[in-house]
Amino acid sequence: MQPNPVLFRIGSISIYWYGVLIVLGSLLATQLASNLSRRNGHDPEIAWNMLVVLLICGVVGGRIYHVISAWEYYRANPNQIVGLQMSGFGIFGAVIGGALALAVYSAIHKLRFWEWADYLIPGVLLAQAIGRWGNFFNQELYGYPSDLPWAIYISPEHRLPQFVADERFHPTFLYESLLNLLGFLLLYFLARKWVKGRKWGDIFLIYGLVYPLIRFVIEFQRPDAWMAGTLTMAQVVSIVIFAVSLILLVGRRLVKKDAMNYVQGEPWVAPDEAEAEAETEAVSEDEVVTDEDITDDDEPEEED
Repeated sequence: MQPNPVLFRIGSISIYWYGVLIVLGSLLATQLASNLSRRNGHDPEIAWNMLVVLLICGVVGGRIYHVISAWEYYRANPNQIVGLQMSGFGIFGAVIGGALALAVYSAIHKLRFWEWADYLIPGVLLAQAIGRWGNFFNQELYGYPSDLPWAIYISPEHRLPQFVADERFHPTFLYESLLNLLGFLLLYFLARKWVKGRKWGDIFLIYGLVYPLIRFVIEFQRPDAWMAGTLTMAQVVSIVIFAVSLILLVGRRLVKKDAMNYVQGEPWVAPDEAEAEAETEAVSEDEVVTDEDITDDDEPEEED
């Protein structure tokens, strides 16, 4: 049985696996960002409030990147530029679109961009690991022909012209999904445990090292990649993002006095919970009787 890109249908409306997985990944990423920000004194609702804006801008950015990468096709088929099945989505465009949206949102709501980028980015890599399975259901972004035990079957209508006689291919989506999952574990660990010597934005910049490295390697197994000379365009973008992230990560440490130094705050407590705790403490203090509270009149008389 071949994977079906459609999860289910409601009348004439089709719900696609790719779109559902993107939404699922976004929800998990937001929950993780909410948890990380709460540990540092922020209302967890802030992350949820920015979800829709960041998700829309990320999807638009990812779609624009893909359309540009396959412009010859979309120029001939402009009606498919907007596709509800979400087939064709560039993660670099999605991250750039989401980052721009976060910058604008942070400026409007007086939030620190680098701080919130650190809260959000570990979950983004987890969402990427989940979203890659949309490629499996769409039977796309597979690698070169392979006879390995874990090679996947691709139906004839989804095979590249040069591989019509081949049946099984490298599951590059799976390779990237697993590497993204490992990258997520690293970023999430650093976001929770790294305190000394850290600056706001470091986790975001480490993502700018980890994912481009993953993508650069995976691209060697992509026969359908958008080429830019001897490298794929994704590899060129990966090199640029890696270089910029490394320069910022190292360069900021040359600044002795930097307002971006990481400071671990106190966990956020809901106003109602804080008020209840304060009342409980007040009652407890009133009930405590110390030696100073006992006056001479309160002392029992000695019996003869």
